[in-house]
Amino acid sequence: MNVATVTLSPHAGAHADAPLHYDAEGVPVGLLDLAPYIGPCRVIHAIDVGPLLHWRHLAHALGDADGPCPPRVLVRSCLCMPQDRFDTGLTAFAPETVERLADLGVLLIGIDSASIDPADSKALPSHQVIRRRGLRVLENLLLDAVPAGDYELIALPLKWVTADASPVRAVLRELS
Repeated sequence: MNVATVTLSPHAGAHADAPLHYDAEGVPVGLLDLAPYIGPCRVIHAIDVGPLLHWRHLAHALGDADGPCPPRVLVRSCLCMPQDRFDTGLTAFAPETVERLADLGVLLIGIDSASIDPADSKALPSHQVIRRRGLRVLENLLLDAVPAGDYELIALPLKWVTADASPVRAVLRELS
């Protein structure tokens, strides 16, 4: 008989932040509605654009030629995501970019770096936009081999009732 024990931060690997992570009065991950974590999404490549993702880095994939923006947007910001260390130079979202995505009706944003805010940020301005606009977030996604385009996302957080985040097994399925 085998019985494993796992001890980890809920922010390790691909994970979903709950509002409790960036708001002391926020909802924990185990009480979140799962609808934002499953459904149509667009993967956008904005590789090596610098420390902040600005609208100009995403606009090429959100124009009329690409069809209406799905309610979930995942951004591949690096050619090869570092999996053996924390990248202090991670690419993060500029808060105004998160605002523009929310204005388009986006419910969830995701990124292949450890945070939607810069590693040294204390104020977490992009997380505060997420809080204020009611969006959900996925961080630390492994998108190295994923071509840009539209997919179905399935990335359900665990029902950890009091946790501020949860690991996810993020799966992208090609749309038929």
